[in-house]
Amino acid sequence: MSTQSSHQTWGGRFAEGPDARVAAFTESISFEARLAPYDIQGSIAHARMLSHVGVLQSDEFETIRGGLEAIGERIAVGDFTWDPALEDVHMNIEARLTEDIGALGKKLHTARSRNDQVATDVRLWLRATIDSLIGEVNRLRRGLIGLADHHAETVMPGFTHLQVAQPVTFGHHMLAWQAMLARDAERLGQIRARANKLPLGAAALAGTTFAIDREMVAQELGFDDVIDNSLDAVSDRDFAIDFVSAATTIMMHLSRFSEELILWMSPAFGFVELPDRYCTGSSIMPQKKNPDVAELTRGKTARVQGHLTALVTLMKGQPLAYNRDNQEDKVPMFDTADTVGACVALFADMMPHVAVDAAACRNAARRGFATATDLADYLVRAGVAFRDAHEIVGNCVSRAIHEDCDLAELTLATLQEYSTAIGADVYEILTLDGSVAARDHLGGTAPSQVRAAAARARATLGD
Repeated sequence: MSTQSSHQTWGGRFAEGPDARVAAFTESISFEARLAPYDIQGSIAHARMLSHVGVLQSDEFETIRGGLEAIGERIAVGDFTWDPALEDVHMNIEARLTEDIGALGKKLHTARSRNDQVATDVRLWLRATIDSLIGEVNRLRRGLIGLADHHAETVMPGFTHLQVAQPVTFGHHMLAWQAMLARDAERLGQIRARANKLPLGAAALAGTTFAIDREMVAQELGFDDVIDNSLDAVSDRDFAIDFVSAATTIMMHLSRFSEELILWMSPAFGFVELPDRYCTGSSIMPQKKNPDVAELTRGKTARVQGHLTALVTLMKGQPLAYNRDNQEDKVPMFDTADTVGACVALFADMMPHVAVDAAACRNAARRGFATATDLADYLVRAGVAFRDAHEIVGNCVSRAIHEDCDLAELTLATLQEYSTAIGADVYEILTLDGSVAARDHLGGTAPSQVRAAAARARATLGD
C-alpha cells in the first residue's frame, strides 16, 4: 500500500488522514489560542537551551527566535490565521515558523513533546492569571477597607439565622468581607508557588536522550524549580484543580456578599444603594432598580463550582502518564479565570461607590432588641448567674414587645420588676452606641477597633 501524505505533523505513520469529523472533534485551537504568547515564550527558552547544549548552532537559534518573535507580533495584532487542521496552538505556531524560516523550523521540537510543552504553557498562563487576579482581589480589599474606615461608627444589626442578634458597625461588617478576600489572596499565592515548577524536559513521559539543561530553561522562564519526575510532569493537573478550587471559594465569598447586598438594597432593609451603573431596570415595572451585577455573580458561582467538579472528575480515572482527556482541562480553567476575574473586577469598581443609609441601619438594629445580650452581661457583672440573667432578659424583651418599644425605652422601674440588680447605669449599655463601644478589644466591633483593624489590613497590602 502506498503511503499518503498527511497534513498533520504526526502523519508519517498513517496511511490516511483523519476523518473530517475526527479532525473537528480533536482540535483544540478554537479555545487554546490564548496560550500562544506562552507557547512562544517557552519555545524561545527551549531553543536557547538547545543552542547552549550544542543541538542548535547559535545562528540557528537566532533565526528561530526571530521567527517566533515575528509570529508573536502577528498574533498580538490579530494578523495570524489559525488552522484547525493543525489541531492545536503548538502545531499552528510550528507550522508557521517552518513556513517562514524553512526546514530549520522543524528542529525546534527536538527534545520535547506536546505533552510537556502544553503543561509548560498552561503553567505560564496560570502564573500570569493568578498575578492579575490577586491584583483585582486586593483592589476590592482596598475598597472594603475604605468603606470600613468611613463607616467605623455606623451602627447596624449583626445577624445570626438572619435574625437581629447584636449591634455591630457597618465598618466591622466590611472588614469581615475583607478578611475572606485576604485569605483568598493568600491561597492564590500558595497555588502560584506550587504551580511554578517547570515540566518542560519531561518530553512525552520518560525524558529525552539529549543532554538538556532543564535548570537553564527554568531560570529563563522564571520557574522556581523543575518537576523531577517526568511521568508526573506531563500528567499532573493538580495545579488546575487547585486554581479552580480557589476560584470557587472566591466566588462563594462573592456570592455571600451578593446575597447581602441584594437583601440590603431591597426596601425591606434599605441599608444601601448601589450606583445606577451597576443595576438594571424592569421592562414592565418602571420603578424597579435591580442589582443585576450581584445577582449574576451569585448565579455565576454555580458555573465555577461546576468547573471544579468537571476537573476533579476528568482526572479521577486517568492512568499515568499523559492522556488526551487532558485537552478538556482548558475550557473549565479558562472560563473560570474569565468568570472570577470579571466578577472580582466589577465588585472592586462598585464597592467604593456604595451609598450607606446610616439611619436605616440604626433603626433596624433598634427593632431587634440587639442590646439584649449586653443587658445579660450587665446582670452577670452584678453577680447574677448567666442562666438566670438570660431568663430575666427574656422577660424584659417580652415586656418591650408588649409595650412596642425598645429595651432602652423601658423605665428603670419596669426593668427592676425583673431584677433588683439593675441600676440607673444600665442605660449606658442599653444604647446601640454604648453596646458597640463596649466591645473594645482586638477583633471587636468598637469604632476604635474597626479603625485599628482597617489600618492593619492596609499594612498587609503595603499601603
